[in-house]
Amino acid sequence: MGVIGYGLGVIGAGVGIGMAAFGATTSMARQPEVQGRLFTTFILASAFVEALALIGFVVTLIAK
Repeated sequence: MGVIGYGLGVIGAGVGIGMAAFGATTSMARQPEVQGRLFTTFILASAFVEALALIGFVVTLIAK
């Protein structure tokens, strides 16, 4: 049962990173001069989302 929950969590993380990448690339296309700030913010947001997915993995392993 925990594996199903982790799978759903990973899907959520993937969708979150995809939406963030879409927003960042769209913004960079509209205003290329702010690329540096947007890229830094995107990398930080992706790291936080990925960290939450890894925490879900650890919780799944502990719960077994």
